[in-house]
Amino acid sequence: MTERVADSSPRLKARTAGLLYLINLIMNGIAIFVLLKLTVPGGAAATAHNILASEQLFRYGFAADLVGALCYIGVTLLLYKLFKAVSETFSLLAAFLSLVAVAIAGANLVNLMAPLVLLGGAPYLHAIAPGQLQALALTFLRLHGVGYLTSVVFFSFYMIVIGGLIVRSTFMPRIIGVLLIIESVCALIYCFASFLAPPFAAHLFPAILAPGLIGEGSLTLWLLIVGVNAKKWKEQAAATS
Repeated sequence: MTERVADSSPRLKARTAGLLYLINLIMNGIAIFVLLKLTVPGGAAATAHNILASEQLFRYGFAADLVGALCYIGVTLLLYKLFKAVSETFSLLAAFLSLVAVAIAGANLVNLMAPLVLLGGAPYLHAIAPGQLQALALTFLRLHGVGYLTSVVFFSFYMIVIGGLIVRSTFMPRIIGVLLIIESVCALIYCFASFLAPPFAAHLFPAILAPGLIGEGSLTLWLLIVGVNAKKWKEQAAATS
């Protein structure tokens, strides 16, 4: 019985990581949907009107973003435990990069909540003209976008390391690692294009989205449904140690 529990432990970690990853992806999808629905590019007044008219929806988007970030902390720790069997050094590096990305994303949520504060009608804000408040609200949403892409840069390097660990592993399909590396390189190209040449980045977005869905989607489903090969995980962990 003890041996069976030990054998199932890495598989249980993998499936738990897959479940948390799935929740993270769903929460991120909700948050992005809310922002796309309420934000009018370049339209400060229209964006402010949408946020005030759908304030509860905006708050749901904020909460979804926060829950997604919390879930990914769990994913990070579980994947660190799993991929220590391949390389403790690189697994630790990956965990560090992921936690930096989550920290940036968490701090960036302040920018997301700022529009509600600015548009909330507090007495101390009466000294500022409504048009200026609307412009500030849209500015904070734009800053939220910049902060999001900054976190994606660290997350992409994290995924490159995880992809490399999967390729080197014996207990997961190597094609998933390759897909993650391709996804991460595409994401980095898009992020730096957004920083350096925004008009060019706008044309890249549809092409960049597909690799991300395939790479992370494959990893999530494999972890959730299959997990890892416990026997090969134990053999590689013993060889590494």
